[in-house]
Amino acid sequence: MTIQQDAAQSLSLMDLTSLNENDTEQSILALLDSVRPEIGLPAAICVYSQFVGLVKKELIQRNWQSVKVATVTNFYDGEQSLESVLTETKQALSEGADEIDLVIPYKEVIQGELENAKLYVQKSKQLCAQYGACLKVIIESGELKAHELIRKASTLAIEAGADFIKTSTGKVPVNATLEATEIMLDAIKASGREVGFKAAGGVRTVNDASAYLRLAEQKLECSSLTPAQFRFGASGLLKDIHNTLDA
Repeated sequence: MTIQQDAAQSLSLMDLTSLNENDTEQSILALLDSVRPEIGLPAAICVYSQFVGLVKKELIQRNWQSVKVATVTNFYDGEQSLESVLTETKQALSEGADEIDLVIPYKEVIQGELENAKLYVQKSKQLCAQYGACLKVIIESGELKAHELIRKASTLAIEAGADFIKTSTGKVPVNATLEATEIMLDAIKASGREVGFKAAGGVRTVNDASAYLRLAEQKLECSSLTPAQFRFGASGLLKDIHNTLDA
């Protein structure tokens, strides 16, 4: 594929993201304004839960019905209580969130305490199912580090009902890498389930994105990825996509 084709495809697979502590309604509206619909729309807009209602309303007003609203839970350190995570999840879903990106208690996975991590996924999945929403599970691969832990966390999330497995929060020193991506895609393939994959954090250029697209196409044995199979969690990538498509 040409670099322009990869740019267009990357845009269609993007969860355009703003998860900053200083986000405001104005900054979220500016994020939406950075989209150029004549070039293409992202798969989703990912924001903190307090902005879900705003984004939902804006997408309707802009006639961008194909774009999903995503939010994060147990973010970003994975240390909130299950009760608070489920309360936030239910609130976000009731306000119109289409997708929940849940951080598993990855520190417990590192310590070998897998059952509680599995419970976070199972209970979140139950809530998402009630609303017809998608559950993406963030394993924080850069903190897990070891190949075996990345594989174990991926498998745990899939077995507990994840619709997607996602590399990272984007808030730690090491986020998405091709190495972790390969392990996670292999876990999806081994499961025999139709589970999506999301690379988040550090994918800033179309050239970066191209490497992930080729790897995913190879591992998932498909010639063209869909938003149900693959996502990028990114913000800065949009600018390089626009520059590439304008060239």
